[in-house]
Amino acid sequence: MKFRILLLFLFFSFFLSAQSFRNYSNEFLNIGVDAAALGMSKAVVATSNNVNSIYWNPAGLVGIEDYQGSLMHASYFAGIANYNHAAFAMPIDKESAFGISIIRFGVDDILNTTELIDSEGNIDFNRISLFSAADYAFNIAYARNLIFKNVKFGVNAKIVRRTIGDFASSWGFGFDAGIQFERNDWKFGIMARDITTTFNSWAINQVEFDKIKDAIPGQNQELPETTEITKPKLQIGIAREFRIGRYFNLLAEVDLNVRFARTNDLFSSDVGSIDPAIGFQLDYDNIVYLRAGVGNFQYITQFNDSKSVSLQPNFGVGFNYRGIRIDYALTNIGSVGNALFSNIFSITFDYTFLRP
Repeated sequence: MKFRILLLFLFFSFFLSAQSFRNYSNEFLNIGVDAAALGMSKAVVATSNNVNSIYWNPAGLVGIEDYQGSLMHASYFAGIANYNHAAFAMPIDKESAFGISIIRFGVDDILNTTELIDSEGNIDFNRISLFSAADYAFNIAYARNLIFKNVKFGVNAKIVRRTIGDFASSWGFGFDAGIQFERNDWKFGIMARDITTTFNSWAINQVEFDKIKDAIPGQNQELPETTEITKPKLQIGIAREFRIGRYFNLLAEVDLNVRFARTNDLFSSDVGSIDPAIGFQLDYDNIVYLRAGVGNFQYITQFNDSKSVSLQPNFGVGFNYRGIRIDYALTNIGSVGNALFSNIFSITFDYTFLRP
């Protein structure tokens, strides 16, 4: 029996080593959810404690007391792409909780001009059709308190579905795991994404591919790789909440986002790269929230080969009344970095406050 397990492990290791890891794979899963978290520049891995913990750190699901739901919408690239999220979570007992969510990032109504010109060289605009390129992620999370005091653990299983019209589609599967714990007035969190790597298997429509492979004479398109593996990532957070007067509370958190590859992040090496994020939240009696954060520190190469550091400042506000919390975030204020700003709205429902 032990020999079979060892043989299976060796086979699996050989299989992974034969695949091509990508530094940027399933990037839509790195955008984030919940306007409240995005207003703090995603620095929430240590403090997330509601239904949106399914994404940020499933260990935080232990903090919910009753049914919770969440909806979010955002537009990117001047409305060209739409990003939507929906989630539901509930406690199983006093020590554990369960949650499910779905994410969709898509560009719709893309013009398909592959058949614009017929075999005789004539242009026929009636041959233009529309298609969508969309990415989906289905998440199932479970969390519970551990035997150690103030230590929570959570795991998230995700199924990834990606489609490019009728041209290609893929299925993927992976796991995330997180821990949260408290000591004195400090909160700590660790979130490991794609801990087993996330494997995507693509299916290419050969009929549609044959229509475009000779689109440019002398430059035939090659069939792309059909396997894609996402490298693990790590997010480490530390936070503390301060009481200011009778009604105000200030929450501050610092996160380190680690990729195990050389990138343009602020701290980068062949072993890994680190992108810090800092977030603040000031609330008035847990009713009105004001948030700010900065993150996505990147080196940008200029035309003269010199490098400069870009960053992404974010801002957010929120309002909570009787279990209904409405949040808004403006990311990348003033388009300071190399990305456009985005307006993000989300709403979270908590059934606890609706009970008589």
